[in-house]
Amino acid sequence: MLTVCPYFHVHQPYRVKRYRVFDIGNDNEYFNDSSETDLNNRRIIDKVANKSYRPTNAILQELLDTHPDFRFALSFSGTVLDQFEAYAPDVLESFQKLVASGRVEILADTYHHSLAFFYSVPEFERQVLKHKKRIKELFNFTPRVFRNTELSYRNDLAKWCEDNGYLGIMAEGWDKYLGWRSPNFLYHPPGCKKIKVLLKNYKLSDDVAFRFGNQGWSSWPLNAETYAQWIHAHHGDGQTINLFMDYETFGEHQWEDTGIFNFLRALPGLLTRHGDTSFKTPSETALSYDSVGEIDVPDVLTWADTDRDLTAWTGNDIQKDAVSTIYGMEEKVMATKSKELIETWRKLQTSDHFYYMCTKWSQDGDVHAYFSPYQSPYDAYIAFMNALSDLQLRVSHALALNEEKALAREERKLVEVKTATALEVKPEPMPNPTTWQRLKNWCSQVVGRLPFLRMIISQKH
Repeated sequence: MLTVCPYFHVHQPYRVKRYRVFDIGNDNEYFNDSSETDLNNRRIIDKVANKSYRPTNAILQELLDTHPDFRFALSFSGTVLDQFEAYAPDVLESFQKLVASGRVEILADTYHHSLAFFYSVPEFERQVLKHKKRIKELFNFTPRVFRNTELSYRNDLAKWCEDNGYLGIMAEGWDKYLGWRSPNFLYHPPGCKKIKVLLKNYKLSDDVAFRFGNQGWSSWPLNAETYAQWIHAHHGDGQTINLFMDYETFGEHQWEDTGIFNFLRALPGLLTRHGDTSFKTPSETALSYDSVGEIDVPDVLTWADTDRDLTAWTGNDIQKDAVSTIYGMEEKVMATKSKELIETWRKLQTSDHFYYMCTKWSQDGDVHAYFSPYQSPYDAYIAFMNALSDLQLRVSHALALNEEKALAREERKLVEVKTATALEVKPEPMPNPTTWQRLKNWCSQVVGRLPFLRMIISQKH
């Protein structure tokens, strides 16, 4: 038996507009670009919804209705869910309908698509908890498998997931760590006893996500029949084919005229024609198969670029400066206790901001340029750092205001204490009623027993 585990990631960031140095201190709306460019967040949601989300959701709903064995997984960033709710509620409703089928699993994730685990575990935990609550609120679903931002992974992240009750965690099936082994089996991290690692089959996944519409590719044009044969060829040398890719692959990255929608519509039926091929969600996969061995990933592994590490976001000096500055603000931002400032700070943690600052060349550089709404990495850095400078001013002002309020409260308390002390009157202590009554009774008994005392008292009266 060979099972196929498809997983699609749905994400859109809040892009920072061309925020100028002159805007610092004068404009605290960093994400409200209204131009006809790709910095306009609402415009992007509308465009991608029409090209990808709406048609792909309709096809997936059709596949769920016509193929009882078909199932898959989704992961959502909180930022895309917020934008669906604000700009395209029908898209959110169509995703909710897919999940309501009972055959679509939602994965745990960071709310703001951040790299927080590698810079601040407490902030990472706050974002994961917020994401969990949001998924429960919108989909009535509690995730059981974890997927970190950009499929980023490391041994200690897997241990954190096991300690927090997750069945599995997703990672890139990269040759550097697999060696001769296959990504088509489950593995376990060092020091873990329960959690399993589901590895992406990057060749088969990227054939669709990156190469599908490339007319210079030797396998172009790729049809569903050929792709199904490639998967069936793994019968006997694997348990699961994990196909991980961006949801926007369908219609946005690979346009409709490439045939991508026809490919998606045909594939499930072609795969299940083979009697020993079926579909499983990530949690079903983790529960169905045992680990065949340990996979040791001591350094950060991601699904980005040819290096598969963090250099897509931290590979140059401007990226490192931006990352260190944003996470260096944590203590002060949290001390403000301002929901608005904390939320803005988190939107600026979204990894896309640092991805746009990448200065790599060749194929990697082309991919970064394709996704970036800025004319250059330096434009992205300038807009981001200017916005961050304004946020720093707002944080400093909020902390100063909080300190003034705290001092005012202390002064009021001091005045109240002094006033109460000045007005305080100490009453004379009253004798204990019981003791006083006993004394009167004793005196009466003494008078009654001594005749001369009775005579003296009667003469006085």
